[in-house]
Amino acid sequence: MKGKTIVLGVCGGIAAYKAAALCSKLTQAGAKVHVVMTESATKLVGPVTFQALSHEAVRVDTFDELDPGVISHIDLADRADAVVVAPATANMLAKMATGIADDMLSTILLATTAPVFAAPAMNVHMYGHPATQANLAVLRERGVEFIEPGVGQLACGYVGKGRMEEPEKIVEFLKERFAAMETPRPLSGKKVLVTAGGTVERLDPVRYFTNDSSGKMGFALAEAARDHGAEVTLIAARVSEPLPAGVQVVRVTSALDMEEAVLSRYADADLVIKAAAVADYRPAETAPQKIKKTGDTLQVTLVKNPDILEELGRRKDRQFLIGFAAETDGLEKHAMDKLHRKNCDLVVGNDVSREAAGFGTDTNIVTVFDKEGPVLELPVLSKRETAERILRLAEERMSAGERAADACGGRV
Repeated sequence: MKGKTIVLGVCGGIAAYKAAALCSKLTQAGAKVHVVMTESATKLVGPVTFQALSHEAVRVDTFDELDPGVISHIDLADRADAVVVAPATANMLAKMATGIADDMLSTILLATTAPVFAAPAMNVHMYGHPATQANLAVLRERGVEFIEPGVGQLACGYVGKGRMEEPEKIVEFLKERFAAMETPRPLSGKKVLVTAGGTVERLDPVRYFTNDSSGKMGFALAEAARDHGAEVTLIAARVSEPLPAGVQVVRVTSALDMEEAVLSRYADADLVIKAAAVADYRPAETAPQKIKKTGDTLQVTLVKNPDILEELGRRKDRQFLIGFAAETDGLEKHAMDKLHRKNCDLVVGNDVSREAAGFGTDTNIVTVFDKEGPVLELPVLSKRETAERILRLAEERMSAGERAADACGGRV
């Protein structure tokens, strides 16, 4: 934290009093803290409090320019190593999601390119409202990281999720994020493409074919690659989990949508991880209107979807390609067949019929195969730890390939 410039945005929630303690702890940790308050926040805690704690002028009014040599909101946006919004009210989250810039804080948030962290604080029903949840999802897609609120007694009298995280924990969170950003990481400078979720193949406007994929494994891989320093693009189909922060998210629906999204980005990728469950077939025709019940049976003709992984294997020149094989029997046979037919570098196989493995679970049991056979067998682990282990193996193989290329003058 020492020497870091942090813009601390304080919004008009009762948890603004916690922001004073947060400001103090950040300053004690060696950060230079510039506090920006909304007008509503000043009704709860006076700017003089934050000025005394930060030893810096507090900004409230966009037009109150303290230094004629700079435009304050642009200057702060540019100088910030991070912008921390705590408490982040429902109103401010809505402004952030829709790009409204009608006060000093929201203008800085629109202008900054620094990492943005937000600690939501509000009534439990406000937090759970579909509008707030939609705004949170949009902001996660754009890379905003959230310091999740706690569950407990709220100032309004309700008990539930909505308490701003304690200042001490926010400081520790920020220390970890700064350390992660500054430590040389194995995938720094690499572009990683991850697919996740299950594709949706429409029969008519209200019915479709899909599968049980939740996106959890793909999300864990995207988060791990992000934390290993990569620039991550996540192509997500139908999922049941919140989208991860700090990665570029591309939403798709069908296998054809995913094919287009993946192939258009493939040439720039260094590592591609195909964790999505892509439908093998789709209806030959999608009815424009709801199909009415007219008899005891309904015949549907299915046609084969393009095999995205196979096409990637054909086009591969320098990319490291990892496929997934979700099986219910003959795991090694099917995984090895997929690896060779689709020219993968690794295939991650898992028996989805086993307890604690497969779709929708928080854990997984996988075996990783290369062209010689099994190279890594993992017991029951969280999907995040499974992702870490898979990435470490991929990084070792990629580094070895790069060393071999260097030894051959760039030819392998």
